[in-house]
Amino acid sequence: MIEEILKHNREFVESKGYERFATSKYPDKRIAIVTCMDTRLVELLPAALGIRNGDVKMIKNAGGVITNPFDSTVRSILVAVYELGVNEIMVIGHTGCGVQGMDAAEMLQLMRERGVSDEHISLMRHCGIDLDSWLHGFDDTASAVSETVDLIARHPLMPTDIRVAGYIMDSVTGGLTLIE
Repeated sequence: MIEEILKHNREFVESKGYERFATSKYPDKRIAIVTCMDTRLVELLPAALGIRNGDVKMIKNAGGVITNPFDSTVRSILVAVYELGVNEIMVIGHTGCGVQGMDAAEMLQLMRERGVSDEHISLMRHCGIDLDSWLHGFDDTASAVSETVDLIARHPLMPTDIRVAGYIMDSVTGGLTLIE
């Protein structure tokens, strides 16, 4: 599959398909969106929000939530605010998220089935990684979004003039519901 993607990439560059995507690194709408990496949102989310290339900073991860106040998602948000002019942040969860209800024990078992040794798993724990917490999903999407909004808004390095709001997107229709 990677070979097919690389072939398409060569053709894209040769035909100058990139020209219609030209923009700067600064988001035109001065918004950052934290959302899930779910495949259903790749085209649906931008279409449902009316955003195009260059409009926003899009930060994606599993679940679209922040689990640690000093993880790479928070770092990306801070870069967007301080370096790229973002002044509003949307946290967008979605219906039917695969991270909802994710179980750490099941994930660890899947790792073992794919060849990760118990020695490596034990090493992670020995290094202070709480795998049960780190690999655990969330129980309720609205609560997870709300907690992420709160973490961003109250982060000690976040300026108080940044607007942060949370939403749940319907994975079928693209409709947004505000989480208050």
